[in-house]
Amino acid sequence: MNTLGKAICKYRKVILIISILLLIPAILGIKATRINYDILVYLPEDIETIKGENILSEDFNMGAFSMVILENMQTKDIIKLENEIKKIDNVEKAVSIADVLGTGIPIDMIPNNLKDKIYKDNSTIMLITFKDGISSDTTLETIETLRNITDERCKIGGMSATVLDTRDLSNSEIAIYVIIAVLLCLLVLELALDSYIAPFLLLLNIGIAILYNMGTNVFLGETSYITKAISAVLQLGVTMDFAIFLYHSYMDEREKTNNINEAMATAIKKTFVSIVGSSLTTIAGFLALCSMNLTLGKDIGLVMAKGVLFGVICVVTVLPTMILALNKLIDKTRHKPIFPKFTRLKNLIIKYHIVIIIAFVIILPVAFYGYQRTENYYNLDKSLPDSLDSISANNELKEKFNMVSTEVLLINKDIPDYKVNEMLDRIESLDGIEWTLGYSRIGSLGLPKETLPTDLLEVFQNDKYQMIIINSSYEMATNELNEQVTKVNEIIKEYDENAILAGEGPLMKDLVEISDHDFKSVNTVSIAIIFIIMIIVLKSISLPIILILVIEFAIFINMGIPYYTNTILPFIASIVIGTIQLGATIDYAILITTKYVEERKQGKDKHNAIDEALGSSITSIIISALCFFGATFGVGAYSKIEMIGSLCTLMSRGALISMISVIAVLPSLLLLFDKLICKTTIGMKNV
Repeated sequence: MNTLGKAICKYRKVILIISILLLIPAILGIKATRINYDILVYLPEDIETIKGENILSEDFNMGAFSMVILENMQTKDIIKLENEIKKIDNVEKAVSIADVLGTGIPIDMIPNNLKDKIYKDNSTIMLITFKDGISSDTTLETIETLRNITDERCKIGGMSATVLDTRDLSNSEIAIYVIIAVLLCLLVLELALDSYIAPFLLLLNIGIAILYNMGTNVFLGETSYITKAISAVLQLGVTMDFAIFLYHSYMDEREKTNNINEAMATAIKKTFVSIVGSSLTTIAGFLALCSMNLTLGKDIGLVMAKGVLFGVICVVTVLPTMILALNKLIDKTRHKPIFPKFTRLKNLIIKYHIVIIIAFVIILPVAFYGYQRTENYYNLDKSLPDSLDSISANNELKEKFNMVSTEVLLINKDIPDYKVNEMLDRIESLDGIEWTLGYSRIGSLGLPKETLPTDLLEVFQNDKYQMIIINSSYEMATNELNEQVTKVNEIIKEYDENAILAGEGPLMKDLVEISDHDFKSVNTVSIAIIFIIMIIVLKSISLPIILILVIEFAIFINMGIPYYTNTILPFIASIVIGTIQLGATIDYAILITTKYVEERKQGKDKHNAIDEALGSSITSIIISALCFFGATFGVGAYSKIEMIGSLCTLMSRGALISMISVIAVLPSLLLLFDKLICKTTIGMKNV
């Protein structure tokens, strides 16, 4: 490794030039990477609801649809608007009550049972179907076009409108996320390091690694808006300690030699060995997210694992070249570090380690109880501000027309109308079902099929399927709706075993079930992978158990707090935060433990070994945790998208809780189980 260090120092100018030139394809890659704003896209392709969505897209040219509320508009104006909407390329159909009435029939002439469903308080609704999918670029552009050609009398609801608003809100906030994260990290580094200019170099180095990571996302095809929003700040928080370690190592070597190249070569050698081992657990934690059935986990996991790898590479190549290039400026801006050595804190922890263990035993079951009972919500609308146009429209659809969640039923077109109507009567008798509308129902509403426009009829039937819209008054992703979807499925299978229930309600039910499974599986996978890595790194059976117990204790506290504060979390936060916190903060525990093992092997007793290990590690752990906290806390406080805000709040709080657990609980457990550790760790049996 010394050869690598010397080569990096020798060719530092070349490395610096290449690293700058590589930013060009990285920036081009960032611009070329498509961002997806629809979580439902990450559901598995083989589930029935996704197959139903594909049928709607391929056979009905209905990749998505929107419900538009029309307020105080005359029939002739509605027809004029419909014709204008139909001219938009991606629009397949636009139908409303005006297609039935024409310009000569007053609204009072239509049957009351139909009028009550689609006409209230001088408002009616228009169904617009789109050829492309819910979150496709063309559909989002179509929603924008619709908003441009309509006035305040038209409110566009539906999932595509929500996805568009999510995109616009997310894009408006991301630059602010980075600025907040950089400023808070800069504050921590200025307090922690001994040079005013060094923090800027460390942040610039991580910034380059972040751009490389985001640029190479183009090879993944697309990434989610959640990944885009959190990856930069998370990479900053997780990999900053690598840069701090190299800088400290370089400054230590400077005291031994006046040759800056020699000092840096030695620092690179020491840093590389340390951070590669440390980064393995972090990368493993992120890769564990790839085991999720909801492929959003794979999206976040691959991007973040790649980000840690780029962080390691840049720390041992780009950062040394920048430090050497500006070495004189670093020396001119040297000052005493403001952070204390925390000697008194270290002594208190060792002195009162029994008290700490008692507190640990008392808090653990309380934290675990809260962790097990923290509630999640799955309704994606709840993570967005009510002020958004789409959320306002969706709320009005609920209040005026009881259109809370929509189910789309696809059955064989050859089933006779009387059978279909019998099936729909049974469905309408279920609690929470407001109404059903399909080809077979049109006649029973008092509207002869022969008199209706072809466009209207084609919405409900093609050469293979009948499509029936089912409107439920139950909120999406609730137990009531999920039970209702199950009952509807049971009924429709009696009439057509190949019938498919698709739409927003069933999709959300699948999201709930898959997420619940992922919550259990991904934590198990991450613990298993990191446990195996630590057995290899620490050469011990007992130490990995103790270390994982300490970090899981911190996770239980972090995830248990929402239960005791009556806070409901967005589902994705509950799934991924445990794995992220474990992978990102287990390094703190490894740092203390490896030093403790070294000191014990050298013959020191357990108290002196812990004293040395804690004394040499406590400042580094606090700086690292505060950088992680700084990178994520501001984003959590600022973001108006609760999905992102909750994730960052949990990560920032988790960094501090893990820091406290590692500094206080881990040394206490190492002292308590010292004999067991010596017997179960290679090289310590004779200690």
